[in-house]
Amino acid sequence: MTWIKICGMTTPEAVGASLDVQVDAIGFVFAESTRRLAPDVAARLAAPARGRAACVAVMRHPTQAALEEVLALFRPDVMQTDAEDLPTLRTPEQLEVLPVYRLWQDQTVGLPARLVFEGPRSGAGIRSDWSAATRLARISELVLAGGLNAGNVAAAMSAVRPFGVDVSSGVEQRPGIKDPAEIARFVAAVRAQDSAIGAPAAPPEQERRS
Repeated sequence: MTWIKICGMTTPEAVGASLDVQVDAIGFVFAESTRRLAPDVAARLAAPARGRAACVAVMRHPTQAALEEVLALFRPDVMQTDAEDLPTLRTPEQLEVLPVYRLWQDQTVGLPARLVFEGPRSGAGIRSDWSAATRLARISELVLAGGLNAGNVAAAMSAVRPFGVDVSSGVEQRPGIKDPAEIARFVAAVRAQDSAIGAPAAPPEQERRS
């Protein structure tokens, strides 16, 4: 089934609603955003999710010191940041890293096995380029983000055939505050589309790039 991440956790209710519908991952933002949390606050919110969903540290252009603080206090299962940040950061070998791409120009060398394809500004409800995402999803496990919601995620899945989907503003009552009912609607829409088109196939092994 399609991998699902609900991003921008800020309340226990949002975490609980995400766990109730068995999402694969929940994201905690440590970049400039209305959803930004201190690492110790995020750690407390994430406690019920440990072992039930991957807890993702969502960053953008972090300093090494900021990353070290998040690693020490939040203890993420996955670290997500823009692909351009990674050459200057030192990350533990055992930590899964999920790079974010916002543009793609048909490059195939150096692509990771799994990545997030995002709109120009995270958490702003701006749709990413589905046409580029469709091409990229053929050669990498693509997690589609940017402007998704319960009303358009089926169309996005049908067009792109992503490995996963990632939503934040599309399941909110207001900026920074998730709506448990919208989380449930989003996940139900994804699962209904999974049933309609079949689970997305992983790219052929020989086509993956690492």
